[in-house]
Amino acid sequence: MGLRKGDQYVEGLKNRQHVAIYVMGKRVNDITTNLFLKPSVMSFKATFDAAFEEDTIDLARVYSPIVGEEVNRFNSLHSDPRDLVAKVKLLRKLSHKTGTCFQRCVGWDGLNTLYIITRKMADRGVKTYHDNFMKYLEYVQRRDLALAGAMTDVKGVRALKPSEQPNPDAYVRVVEERDDGVVVRGAKANITGIAAVDEVLVMPTRAMTEKDAQYAISFAIPLDTPGVKVVVGRQLNDGRRAEGGEIDGLPYMFNHEGLLIFEDVFVPWERIFLYRDWTWAGLLVEVFSYYHRQGYAGCKSGLGDVIIGAAYNLASQIGVAGKAHVEDKLVEMTFLNETMYSAGLAASWEGKKVAEGPGGWWVNPMYANVTKHLVTRFPYEISRLAHDIAGGILGTGPSEFDLKNPEVRQLLEKYLQGVPEFTAEDRLRILRLLENVSISVAYLIESVHGAGSPQAQRISIQRIYDYKYAEEIAKRLAHMSKKPLSGVEPRRASDVEKT
Repeated sequence: MGLRKGDQYVEGLKNRQHVAIYVMGKRVNDITTNLFLKPSVMSFKATFDAAFEEDTIDLARVYSPIVGEEVNRFNSLHSDPRDLVAKVKLLRKLSHKTGTCFQRCVGWDGLNTLYIITRKMADRGVKTYHDNFMKYLEYVQRRDLALAGAMTDVKGVRALKPSEQPNPDAYVRVVEERDDGVVVRGAKANITGIAAVDEVLVMPTRAMTEKDAQYAISFAIPLDTPGVKVVVGRQLNDGRRAEGGEIDGLPYMFNHEGLLIFEDVFVPWERIFLYRDWTWAGLLVEVFSYYHRQGYAGCKSGLGDVIIGAAYNLASQIGVAGKAHVEDKLVEMTFLNETMYSAGLAASWEGKKVAEGPGGWWVNPMYANVTKHLVTRFPYEISRLAHDIAGGILGTGPSEFDLKNPEVRQLLEKYLQGVPEFTAEDRLRILRLLENVSISVAYLIESVHGAGSPQAQRISIQRIYDYKYAEEIAKRLAHMSKKPLSGVEPRRASDVEKT
């Protein structure tokens, strides 16, 4: 099939027979026409169209030695640092096109993670999983499939390991082994774009012990599989999607998250990439998390550009764009935005090859964690400054339906207008855009909790930074030690680099 255009992707979502998808308590049969989910479908569609559009074609396509032709970059392996850089740049550019999360990154990071883990396992004598994975990757690339990555389990009692849970299904587990595969049960939470994908890539969410072996599983299945259920989550102001408007009603693209439930779902052996090899679960999580933390530099700086642009426009509309305090706020927003982006580029250029073969290039562990830790903070400050410039009307403005009401339209046009070259409708459109982007799950909540909460990055940074080496640097300068120092950075190797 090869590279698909956006319309082909959308058409492929229409004839599902097995998966049960629920939105606000009602089952949805066609997500492409559902007012709640259609914005998510349109956001996914943009990742397919990008491979054919002049301003993104070079970023969105890449040659794959697996199939011997160009594939969509979202289904590719990273073959050198330039691919890692292209990832960050593509995510920033796509944010400009969508104004939201385009929901395809977790599956992409999952592919690259499973390549590294299964290749390392193969190098140590367990080749079945890598063979399974490479056949699956070829299948995905030839059909240009949209993938969701499902890692976060519902977790139950957080202080307990999977095998210790009072609810044994708090983590996805194998409940039956058969000659042709296994049966799994459990749920994955906060899964980005889950209702709008072709396939789901399931991965363990934490390091495990031998007692947790039945939970140590990674596999892929079509979303349209018997026993799969999706309950789409609520988001701020999402009721506007049902209003049918062109300003308030999110007529453009948006994202969704959902609870993915496996009710005794069958998985064939050939689609399993890890099973009962619990010692690899923690390494898998490390590889994936750092990939995903690096990528946040692209999408969040891209959304930051949208917010900065909207704030600048609103300042222009009310005649304060040239004021010193407004310019200072815009500069601060730009500084914060470019700092996130720069850290992601550093994590990419300083990447290294950790597994042999056509993929295996991984991000710099320290810089990837620094990137994501910046992202947990800076978007909130960027939003705060944008809200400061926009004014209180950002949260109190009238609806587009008031603007369309002939009884009040002329009054709103008179009293909501700033400088004459902008209309009241112009102001309302930019205000709604700024509200929808800057207070969204995609920009704020996801910035904190996606790819691990802030504490997860702090733990990783503490493990990687070599305080003893830094101490030796200081002791040498204080003439307390003559120990030779060989490295540039005070770093310890990550677990993945040591494996």
